[in-house]
Formats: sequence, C-alpha cells, structure tokens
Amino acid sequence: EVQLVESGGGLVQAGESLTLSCAASGLTFDAYAIGWFRQAPGQGRERVACVDSETGNTYYASSVKGRFTISPVSLQMNNLRPEDTAVYFCTLGGDCASPDAYWGQGTQVTVSS
Repeated sequence: EVQLVESGGGLVQAGESLTLSCAASGLTFDAYAIGWFRQAPGQGRERVACVDSETGNTYYASSVKGRFTISPVSLQMNNLRPEDTAVYFCTLGGDCASPDAYWGQGTQVTVSS
C-alpha cells in the first residue's frame, strides 16, 4: 500500500522560506510522478507543482513559478507570500498529467504579513 507523509509545514513571515518533505513508502513501480497540491480556507484544491521521476520534467503553477522548486522528495518554497497560506498535500501518480492517485494527510503552511 502506498503511503505518503508530509512534514515541514509551519508559520513563517512573508519573504521567508520553508521546505516541505514527502516520504513515500510502499512503491511497487519505478516510474511515477510526485505532485504537490494546496487548499486554502474556503477554496478548492490547486495543483502547485509536479515532477516526473523518470524524465525529471517539472510543472509549476504560474502563482509559484520562480519561487518554488520541486524534487521527488521535497518542495522548496522561497519568498513566501500570505496568499501561499494553505494546507499542502503531497500526491503520487503515474505521471504529471495525473499525479494524484495517492494523497498524504497534508501539512499546514501559514504565512503572516
């Protein structure tokens, strides 16, 4: 059974950085994609970033491009803004077109102004 566990969330001030980690276990396949989604209070889930483990190709939402960097095990978030406040979820799927077959429990990121 695939399990994903996020860590690294917390409270920071605008302009600061955080690194979220995603620990995956139970994988039985070599090729997969790791994604990060977020959900702010009262809003729908937004796909933030994705990385394909086989090709190394990455995807970023326009709202985070240039500030966030994804790897298969982490999401580095720089120059955080109050609008980045959300619960962040690590996901796993076959590729970045569908990176959300499995979900972690989420970790809260709060950015104060």
